[in-house]
Amino acid sequence: MDKISQNSALPRALTDLIDAFGTLPGVGARTAERYAYAVLKKSRHDAEKLARALSALHGRIKLCPKTFALIDADLDISPLYADRERNRQLVAIVEEPFDVLALENTGQFKGTYHVLGGAISPIDGVGPEQLHIPELIQRLQDDKVKEVILATNASVEGESTALYIQKQLEEAGLKNLKITRLARGLPVGVDLEYADQITLSHALTGRREL
Repeated sequence: MDKISQNSALPRALTDLIDAFGTLPGVGARTAERYAYAVLKKSRHDAEKLARALSALHGRIKLCPKTFALIDADLDISPLYADRERNRQLVAIVEEPFDVLALENTGQFKGTYHVLGGAISPIDGVGPEQLHIPELIQRLQDDKVKEVILATNASVEGESTALYIQKQLEEAGLKNLKITRLARGLPVGVDLEYADQITLSHALTGRREL
């Protein structure tokens, strides 16, 4: 979004906030203006609460060293991985942290997760070396994992990433490892984060072996 001229009729503090909202993905000029005006109409207390949440965000969150999911900064490892009720020998491989939430909301998955940190996309400058694939292979060996679910998005990048991981796992010589892919209940081009829970549930239960 182009920055609003500081010579406009709006106060500088408001245009600064509009410009800040405009840096978010999917937020156009009009949406940024509505967000900023909505904050302005709230009380100073609410605005300061939002500011505190934003200020503390990076310091209170970190990546789990085992699953690479987002966790509270004071934790050593993801609660979903530490939970003894979860099956560590079943791992869903996803692209982004919010994909974990999408699968959890189905209530169908009782395994653990591994977040890649993106998908292979040469046009965006993202290669395999930038994803958490070596850590995945090490974890599969350490936890004696029996099945991995390639739960990358149903997109060109997601499919390419899944195929690359499948090849890497086969070359790693992991014995008795079952590799499955989410069933095609997921429309092409739809990210897990935006898929409805019923579709995700069917995709989980109908996954196929590769």
